[in-house]
Amino acid sequence: MKCKFKTLSIILLALFSLSSCERKSGRIKSIHPLSPTSEIEERVKSSGKKTVVKMEKVNGVYQIPAEVDGVKMFFIFDTGASIISISETEANFLYKQGKLTDEDIKGTENFTDANGDLSEGTIIVLKTVRIEDRTLNDIEASVVHNLNAPLLFGQSALEKFGKISIDYQRGEIIFE
Repeated sequence: MKCKFKTLSIILLALFSLSSCERKSGRIKSIHPLSPTSEIEERVKSSGKKTVVKMEKVNGVYQIPAEVDGVKMFFIFDTGASIISISETEANFLYKQGKLTDEDIKGTENFTDANGDLSEGTIIVLKTVRIEDRTLNDIEASVVHNLNAPLLFGQSALEKFGKISIDYQRGEIIFE
């Protein structure tokens, strides 16, 4: 396991030194969205053709539960982010578990964050991203080169769900 961890860190560092094209991200620097006290099953319900997901407001932003390659995580619902974004912490965990492989690492891209700052991220492919009964396959994501970066649920996944509506009064996102 130590060898795989070192390999991913070396690959991520090597890719971090490369550059590519610029992409808007909308990254937020505030909280680590994994929530150890909440369970996905309590926050998500499915009804017929619609999937209703309970949002949780944490530190001024809304989080939603999702599973990435079978691992439960809580993401900031970020319509301004162009791509799903995870920190090196989650990437290393997925790598150690064998859920992220060398073949899933695609290269690097530059991102503009919400402050207008340019940063570089390693592009990976997540095999599955699941919200309740809806599963997406082979979704592009970015690894932020920061151990505490928040998880952002961005457009690389959202656009594949089709119609999405938000009910702020009920604290729900409805995927149709």
